[in-house]
Amino acid sequence: MAIRRPRPTVGPTPEPTPEPGSDALIRYVQDGVPSVAPTGTSAGDALEFAASAPDRMAMFFYPQPRKEDVLALGEAWDLHPVLMEDLLTGRQRPKFERYGDVRFLVLRSARYDDAREEIDVAEFHVLLRPGAVAVLCQDGRWIDGTASPELDADHPLTSTRRERSMPAGTNLLTLGPEAVVYRVLDVIVDGYEPVLRGLLIDKEQIERQVFGADAAVTERIYRLSQEVVEMQQIVTSLEDVIEALRGGFDKYAIPEALQAYLDDVSDHLTRAIHRVAELREALTQILSVNATLVAQRQNEDMKKISGWAAILFAPTLIGAIYGMNFDHMPELHWAFGYPMALGMMLGLGVLLYVVFKKLKWM
Repeated sequence: MAIRRPRPTVGPTPEPTPEPGSDALIRYVQDGVPSVAPTGTSAGDALEFAASAPDRMAMFFYPQPRKEDVLALGEAWDLHPVLMEDLLTGRQRPKFERYGDVRFLVLRSARYDDAREEIDVAEFHVLLRPGAVAVLCQDGRWIDGTASPELDADHPLTSTRRERSMPAGTNLLTLGPEAVVYRVLDVIVDGYEPVLRGLLIDKEQIERQVFGADAAVTERIYRLSQEVVEMQQIVTSLEDVIEALRGGFDKYAIPEALQAYLDDVSDHLTRAIHRVAELREALTQILSVNATLVAQRQNEDMKKISGWAAILFAPTLIGAIYGMNFDHMPELHWAFGYPMALGMMLGLGVLLYVVFKKLKWM
């Protein structure tokens, strides 16, 4: 079992107040302490708060963003039309893009449904700019699979926690909006571990099935291979996102503590990438072994079919010869002709059976 890293929470926070007519949860952060935005706070108001002092930050969380929410956010943040199209479209692979001072990330979390042997993927859009960060849940659920209506009253983005890679007593919220993004990345990457564990368990079950001559195993191998390929696409795409974030360390003056945090996340992702690659290779080998075993079983079946066909051919041949009713066939008028024909049929059948049995065709 994987060892989970301890992450003590920052502390309890009051219930958030959603923006009127919106499901958005907005939090103000000052000196690393989150607080609920006043009732009626708009995206523009939150940006003004963040810009009013260097130690302030605004966090936006959209559990189930509507088109109106995205349009309002785009207007307040002055987002590029291409970026707006991406936000409204969804169904994208993990990527990282820059539009002026706004950085846009597409992230995908994964959960494994063992009963269906399928990976459930959730897509998240993250917007990052100086003093503000926004997370939009495109599939209506949080990273751990919690549906939007069931989310705890506490703002998911305020549950930032300390990593073992960071100095003791470090409050992530004091390190700026990048810290929130790194935290989301960390939770997503940690979520890959149980998925890989579930895939590994199913792979081991399939190995036992293959040598148990289960006819349904081929389809199971194929379906599990498809899930592994999807998982490989998710983790490898996220690697490019993290590399792009690391490339901005100097430009955005990322603190060393945060750099170490992202490096730690990158290490965990690298291990996940290697494990997925190993799983895919193992399933390829299992499929090859299964094909070989199926061919062997088919060959054994063909031997048995051929053996029985030869055994049945012997009496058929004798019967066909004596069934031609030619006038000059002495055996037809011989008193022992009939017993002789039956004896030859039986004798040849037994002889062929013994021969094929020794050859292990029967």
